[in-house]
Formats: sequence, structure tokens, C-alpha cells
Amino acid sequence: MNKQIYFAGGCFWGTEAYFAMLRGVAATQCGYANGHTENPVYEDVCRRDTGHAETVLVEYDDSVIPLDKLLTEFFKTIDPTTLNRQGNDIGSQYRSGIYFADEADRPVIESFVAKKAQEYAGPIVAEVLPLSCYYPAEEYHQRYLDKHPGGYCHVDLRRIAEEDKK
Repeated sequence: MNKQIYFAGGCFWGTEAYFAMLRGVAATQCGYANGHTENPVYEDVCRRDTGHAETVLVEYDDSVIPLDKLLTEFFKTIDPTTLNRQGNDIGSQYRSGIYFADEADRPVIESFVAKKAQEYAGPIVAEVLPLSCYYPAEEYHQRYLDKHPGGYCHVDLRRIAEEDKK
């Protein structure tokens, strides 16, 4: 049975492309999470203070890629000490976060982040929160970098080890 986790790592195009390449990841989807409005669209998220973060739903087979491995990969794509910014993207919609739908994932995530914090001089500001809401992004955002090779991406997609690719 597949599990789900939600990662906010700045612009969702690169985060989605990165996780889509990992062996054990069954599906990915760009969307908007943990805001205070219903059914936002990109324009709302960018300009109307909806509180949502650009987020990627990652559906995975935990017998192939466990949650701690996904967390390791996620931390390769972000600067967890930078608030409301990843790469050239600035704003609260580009904040980093780990949102869980399964309460059983909380201790795994919190333990991982606590250990990871020892590697940084500053505090980790990436959110660790239960998923309060999630809305899929518009179709043109889905698999964006597949449709637009060479499109902007703050994530170094070459960093995936050969053994982790699908």
C-alpha cells in the first residue's frame, strides 16, 4: 500500500521533478497546501495572501523508499534555514515545509529534523505540520519541467544518485 507525504520546497516544479525521478515514488502532484482559502489558483497564491505553500504530494511505496530516505532527499533540495525563500523565489508561498496526513509520520519527521538541525549553524525554519488542506495546482503546473525542458528550477536535478532513479 502506498503512503503520502507533502513537501513544500520553494517552486513546486523542481520539487515535483526531483521526487518523480526517485525509485519507489509512485506519483507526484503539484498543489497548494496549508492555507486559509478554498480552491486557490496560482494567481491567488502569489498575489492574494491565501497562506498556501507551493507543495508537492508524494505518493510512495515505503517498502522501497522509506520516509526517512524521502526526508533525506528533500533536504538535498532546500535550504531549511531560509524563511520564505528557495532559490530566486521569494514569498511565503515558497516557504519550506513537511506536511503529514498520517499522525504516525510525525515522530519520524520530528526526529529526522532534530538530528538534521545539528548540521546547521542557524535554526531550521522548515515547517513540520499536519496537512490542514491541499488543492491540486492547475494542469499546466503538473510535470512542468517535463513539458518545458530547460525551464527555471532552483533544484539541481542532477543530484539524484543513479541507484535512486526509476
